[in-house]
Amino acid sequence: MTPISAVIITFNEAANIQRCLNSVKEVADDIVVVDSFSTDDTVEICKSFGCRIFLREFKGYADQKQFAADQAVNDWVLSIDADEVVSPHLRDELQRFSGTTLPGQPPVTGYNIPFVLNYMGSILKHCGTGMNLRLFDRRFSKFTRVPVHESVEITGKPGMMKGRIIHHSYRDLNHHLEKINYYTTLAAEGNHRKRKKFNKGWVAIKFPVTFVIYYFLRLGILDGYAGFIWSFLAGMYTSIKIAKTIEITSA
Repeated sequence: MTPISAVIITFNEAANIQRCLNSVKEVADDIVVVDSFSTDDTVEICKSFGCRIFLREFKGYADQKQFAADQAVNDWVLSIDADEVVSPHLRDELQRFSGTTLPGQPPVTGYNIPFVLNYMGSILKHCGTGMNLRLFDRRFSKFTRVPVHESVEITGKPGMMKGRIIHHSYRDLNHHLEKINYYTTLAAEGNHRKRKKFNKGWVAIKFPVTFVIYYFLRLGILDGYAGFIWSFLAGMYTSIKIAKTIEITSA
């Protein structure tokens, strides 16, 4: 197994972090936690797992995650959020990971990892799935500097893992709505800085279009009640983001 460093950024994640650390302790011999001065038991829990902890003012998701990756002991880094866990399948895959490329093939400097959402007590097998580049060689990578939904850019061709990351993003509907409000504000501010402008008609159009994409085209209908709620709020997110952008640019 190629040595892997797991990097996590935290702020008041006591409700989630133990679950996350339990899932990565068997695949990472180095766990870096960058905490934004939590006021709960997050840091104490991380200490109990032997994590290397750095206290740092939050300056944005990409900036914080890049700092965390820069502190890693190993070249190969697994970036995981505090409310995520490594599935047993992915754990086994990472334990067999060699970090080498087949002879004659272009070097692989990062790997996309599928993710699935645990939402309202069930796994969304259809509308709550996706993929992110989360395992990477930090010598050939960097985080994109965007306000929200940051990603990793690599030099070279990405590979693909089969095991999944399971995301426990929302405690309940109230928490989901709080996150929608927070992230749409960040996204709107980012749009404003980029001088993006939207016609007001897009607010009405984006909701039904996004809902249809998640609920019908991505088969959220097969995820039952949870799939409907997720698809509904996904549509709401896109419309609110545009409405907030219009509000800021019109001020």
